[in-house]
Amino acid sequence: MDLAIAGDQDEHPSLARALRLGALVGALLLLAACADSPRREATFKPSDSALANEPARAPENVGTANDVLFRAMALVGTPYRWGGNTPTGGFDCSGLVEYIYRNAANINLPHSSRDMAFVSGEKIKRMDELVSGDLVFFGSRGGISHVGVYVGKGRFVHAPNSGGTVRLDDIDGPYWRDHFEYGKRLLD
Repeated sequence: MDLAIAGDQDEHPSLARALRLGALVGALLLLAACADSPRREATFKPSDSALANEPARAPENVGTANDVLFRAMALVGTPYRWGGNTPTGGFDCSGLVEYIYRNAANINLPHSSRDMAFVSGEKIKRMDELVSGDLVFFGSRGGISHVGVYVGKGRFVHAPNSGGTVRLDDIDGPYWRDHFEYGKRLLD
């Protein structure tokens, strides 16, 4: 969803950015309320994240970030499957991220969270500096073992484990906060 403004956008770049950011936040809230699908059960619990009250932030490329967020939120509830990389076959964490970025941003990523961590892009070391659409990496002692997509307001979409489904979690929840390594910005 890209927002057009009547007149010359070059005359009012900050207004155009603010309107696009507002559309992004509105779309995220709408998706959080309506992302259920008949073939899978999607549940959205209220966020307990300390980052939930932070202002929404988007990258410079708001249109592509919107596409990434729509795609990510629409896949919540899809079954987990190790090695999976399609909505019909299920996803593992890297298969989910690779599918989202390939289909929403036309960016081809490797099918391994460790390999994705080496893709060129700005490294974001603090959770409160993430923007919607950033990749988020988790692990221990510097080793990467998990990846997801940050959607904003302290939440990220990921395929967490065998027997589960793609879900939305608080990035600063007890487990994820302790295993967060960094984010990676690919959309600017």
